[in-house]
Amino acid sequence: MKACVFTLGCKMNEVESASLAEGLKERGFAVTDKLGHADLYLINTCAVTAEAEKKSRQAIARVKKFNPRAKIIVCGCAASANPESFFQREGVALVTGAQAKHRVLQLLDGEGVFCETDAAFSELPPPMRNKTRAFVRVQDGCDNFCSYCLIPYLRGRSRSRSAESILAEVTASGAKETVLTGIDISSYRDGEIDLGALLSALAKADTRIRLGSLEQKIITRDFLRRARDAGNVMPHFHLSLQSGSNAVLKKMNRRYTREEYLEKCALIREYFADAAITTDIIVGFPEESEADFTDSVRIVDDAAFARVHVFPYSLRKGTVAAKKAQVDGALKRERAEILGKKAKEAEEKFLRMQIGKQAVVLFEEEGGYTENYVRAYAEGAEEGRLCRVRILGTERNGVRAVIEEKL
Repeated sequence: MKACVFTLGCKMNEVESASLAEGLKERGFAVTDKLGHADLYLINTCAVTAEAEKKSRQAIARVKKFNPRAKIIVCGCAASANPESFFQREGVALVTGAQAKHRVLQLLDGEGVFCETDAAFSELPPPMRNKTRAFVRVQDGCDNFCSYCLIPYLRGRSRSRSAESILAEVTASGAKETVLTGIDISSYRDGEIDLGALLSALAKADTRIRLGSLEQKIITRDFLRRARDAGNVMPHFHLSLQSGSNAVLKKMNRRYTREEYLEKCALIREYFADAAITTDIIVGFPEESEADFTDSVRIVDDAAFARVHVFPYSLRKGTVAAKKAQVDGALKRERAEILGKKAKEAEEKFLRMQIGKQAVVLFEEEGGYTENYVRAYAEGAEEGRLCRVRILGTERNGVRAVIEEKL
């Protein structure tokens, strides 16, 4: 029997799909993530935007073309938003929501809709890692209730995995690099163990630790001290911003100001001098003025970002933001293009600042990543090998380097 796991949406979905794929293998399936003929299709959906939900629905028609008689299982956020609409589609046998993905493996032979909420962290099999990197789920859900987002309603409130379980998986994986993932890992808490304490515990693990997206609230001296003293936490912080305008941040319900955010950027660099700080910025949020947009452009230089992901605002029915006056689509696209150019300039500037420096790169199939997540290319690199390099110049979407020592 062959199963195809098809994923839409975020990194967390990708990690969960990899876990579900591993569970299917344990049950005797030959599993692929490439669309083609299969006996079972598992579609892991996304609802972060209306377009994402539309693509999730279209995926059902896509897989049916390969095998009209196959069993189709739908899970994830879009399934949580409108479970019956998915279950009514021809060929769909089982629907589980974003909070009940673990039920997929329990209900493979069943039919129906299972979108119950779950106050506990949903354990899944460890996903198969590649030669270099393992992704470990440490948290799920969100308590932030940003005005543009449905995720807290679909994935539920924040809940965390036990530190003991995390340590066991990280130790067992043997990966040279481990990425801690979640919807809001900044809210991680297992009893008295918060994210900083978890990093201290992971200091014993023989692996480089990378963090998923962080909220500015986690950036304190205690957290940064623990991260620095752990010795294996990489100096790359994806610090979620969303807007450089105080007025827009308030409308987004982000609960901080641009000034507070910039203070956190400065604090990171006190503890990690060569840190890469990356972020996301939404343009064209409802009621965003020209002055608001200018603030978002200015903060790219003010924060000295290494990389910025730019997103035009996408209206999501059911959110507070959807009820506000919308920015014209053409203006949103224009602003996205302007900010995109500014982001590219910031990235190129950060890459030039790396020239002449030493770095330790974990090489992959094509290139690898420095500690501060700069893509590096070097002759003689071996996949899965850590090497000390000297950075010579910029190249493609990263830097060109020469290997000085294989570690």
